[in-house]
Amino acid sequence: MKSNLLFDFTVNKENNTIIVKREFAANLELVWEAWTNPEILDQWWAPLPYRNQTKVLDFREGGAWLYAMISPENQTHWCRFDYEKIDVEKSYTGLDAFCDEAGNLNTDFSRMHWQNVFSNRANSTVVSITITVDTLETLEKIIEMGFREGFTMGLNQLDALLATLKK
Repeated sequence: MKSNLLFDFTVNKENNTIIVKREFAANLELVWEAWTNPEILDQWWAPLPYRNQTKVLDFREGGAWLYAMISPENQTHWCRFDYEKIDVEKSYTGLDAFCDEAGNLNTDFSRMHWQNVFSNRANSTVVSITITVDTLETLEKIIEMGFREGFTMGLNQLDALLATLKK
């Protein structure tokens, strides 16, 4: 496995974005599946010691992913990702937000707009993620909540998982 895989995490406070570029030592088809198949997503999305549990994933334009991150003490944090545009094995966009178990949005926290772009390389795949929020206050709150550390951990978990899924 490559040890020098690309990983870049940038916070841009001028335009309220987080930009993440992460390379995985796996083919595009497998990396795409890891981001769109709930059985695989649940194995890496939540940072340890949390676990992820998908209630429903309707991966289509206008569909949604309703999932929970569950703590070791069984505290459940529900989220909903609404898919906007999907270009299979190339990109997808959508809005992510905290919600309740029924998918009703928590209006105390604004939604994050995600754009995920998948690029095939010779022996790897790069996922370029741009997350945009409405205000600097929201961006700072996300960072303060540990998004960088948690998302980095999840991506590292995905990297390890992909090595076991390769055919």
